[in-house]
Amino acid sequence: MPSHLSADRPAAQPPGRGSVEALISQTRRLKGDVDAVRRDAQGDGSDPQGRWQRALYDLALHQLSDLDEHLAQLKDGPAPAAHEAPALTRAVPDAPAEDSLLSRVGSAEWNLLTDGASWSGELYRILGRDPAAPPLTLDELPSVVLDEDRPRLTAMVTDCLVDAKPIDGEFRIVRPDGEVRTVHMMGEPVLDTDGSTAAMWAVLRDVSELRRSQRTVSETRDSLQRHRHRAQTEHRLAVELQEAVLPPWRGSLRLPHQGPEALDLAGRYLPASTSALIGGDWYDALELSDGETLLTVGGLTGHGPAVTSNMAMLLGALRGMAMAGTRPGQLMTLLNQLLDATVQPALGSAVCCRYRPQTRTLVWAQAGHPVPLLYRDGTGRRLSAPDGVLLGATSSAAYGQAEEMLEAGDLLLLHTEGLAPGPAAAEDRLLDLAPRFTEARTAQDCLRMVVEEFGDTEREDDACVLVARVTS
Repeated sequence: MPSHLSADRPAAQPPGRGSVEALISQTRRLKGDVDAVRRDAQGDGSDPQGRWQRALYDLALHQLSDLDEHLAQLKDGPAPAAHEAPALTRAVPDAPAEDSLLSRVGSAEWNLLTDGASWSGELYRILGRDPAAPPLTLDELPSVVLDEDRPRLTAMVTDCLVDAKPIDGEFRIVRPDGEVRTVHMMGEPVLDTDGSTAAMWAVLRDVSELRRSQRTVSETRDSLQRHRHRAQTEHRLAVELQEAVLPPWRGSLRLPHQGPEALDLAGRYLPASTSALIGGDWYDALELSDGETLLTVGGLTGHGPAVTSNMAMLLGALRGMAMAGTRPGQLMTLLNQLLDATVQPALGSAVCCRYRPQTRTLVWAQAGHPVPLLYRDGTGRRLSAPDGVLLGATSSAAYGQAEEMLEAGDLLLLHTEGLAPGPAAAEDRLLDLAPRFTEARTAQDCLRMVVEEFGDTEREDDACVLVARVTS
C-alpha cells in the first residue's frame, strides 16, 4: 500500500471550535442584514434596475448560505465515509447529521489499485442514489452525467490520472427522478511511492441554486443594459427630432422683417432637471404671407420619441394652417380634430396668436393652456382667456377667440406649464418680474431674467418661453 495512504498517517486537526463559531455568528448576522435590505428593495418587478439589484441580493444570500454551511462542516469535523474501500483507509469528509446546515457538499475517493470507491453519504444525496447501493466507479460515473457534459468530465479525470493535474470544473448530472443538477468537482491525484497515480480524491458540490442565481443576475443585468441602451437611443431620437422641429433661429428675432412696426422676439426651450425627459413642448414665431406674425407655445403630455413625433406633426400642421390664413380659434378646432384622429391618442395644450403690426392687434385662442401675460408700464396682468379645452380631450370641442390691442413698449410673454411646479405659482412669479422688465432693452434681456428667476435645473418637466416686445 502506498505509504501516504496508510492508516498510520495522523488525522488533520479541526480548527478551534470557538473561532469557527464566531465566524458562523458573523456570517448569519450578515445574512440577516442582507436579507433585510433585500426585502426593503422589493418592488413591482417593472423596474430593470430594481430587478437587477434584487437578483444580486439573492446571489449574495446564496453565497453567504454556502459559507455558513462550509463553516458548519469545519465545526463538526469529518464523519466516517460510506462504503469504505478495503484497500483505502484515507479519511473522507462526510456530511454531519441530517439536521446539519450542510446539504450540498460531498466527497469521494477512487482507488485505482483495487478499483474500489468510497463516497460520503452526502454525495449519495447529491446524485439522488440509494445509500445502500455501491458507489459508482470512475468508469461508471459518466452514466449519471448529461450527455453534452461527459467529454468535460472525461477530460478532467484523464488530466488528473495521466498528468497528475488537479481537478476543478463543473458538469451537470441527471438524477434518477430526472432532475438535472449542476455539480462542481475539485480534486487531486493521490500518488504512490514511485510517483504513479494510485487514487483520485475529490470534493463534489451541488451548485445548482448558486448558478441559477448567477444566471438571474446575468439575465437581469443584460436586461438592464438593453433597457438603458433603448432609453439612450430613444432619448437621442427625441432630441434630434425636437432640434429639427423647433424654430431654427436662436437668440433674438425681429418680425416682420420689413417695416417700422415689428415685434422683438426671443424664445427658449428649457429642459427638465433630468435630461432623460424629452417631452413635447414647443414654441414658434413665424412671419405669415399676409404680413402678420404667428406666435405659439404648447405641449403634449408624456415624454419620448412618440410624444416628440406627435409634437412635430402638430406644429407642422399649425404652421401650414396659419400660413394659409386660418384664424386662431378655427386653427385650434382643426388641431384638436387632428390630434383626436392620430393612431396614438394624446392630450395637449396650446396658445396660438396672430399679430397685425399695422394696427398692433393681437388675435388669439387657447386650448387648456396658461394664458399670455401682458406687461405695460411696470405692471403685468393675465389676458382674459376665451373658451378652449385641452387638445384631444373631446372631438366636438369648440374654441373661442379673443382680441387685444397692444401699445408700443408692451411686452407679451407666453410659456408652457413645466416652467415651475404649479401653473398659478409660476404665473405669480412671472408677473412679479414686471418692474425688472422695464429696465430691459430687448426681449432677449427679458428672457434672460426669466431663466435666472426659474433656474436651469429645478424643473420637473421641460418648458418653453416666448417673449415678444412691441417696438416703437
